[in-house]
Amino acid sequence: MLLWHAFRAPETPLYLKLATAFVAFYLVNPFDLIPEVLPLIGFVDDLILVPLMVSWIVSRLPPEFTAKPVPARVRRR
Repeated sequence: MLLWHAFRAPETPLYLKLATAFVAFYLVNPFDLIPEVLPLIGFVDDLILVPLMVSWIVSRLPPEFTAKPVPARVRRR
């Protein structure tokens, strides 16, 4: 959800929007960098590369997207 909100926000840099679109396209694309024909190695791109790309994108988002909201405290009398 964080990437979706960042993708639609105007303050997100264009290169991060393009990287997010590339990751989404790569997930639904039937062609992979490493084919699944190779035993165990073929799943490396789906299990390791995609989370690495997503974490790279999230680490470069503007601070207003990655800042954790501070929960409001209610005073009891």
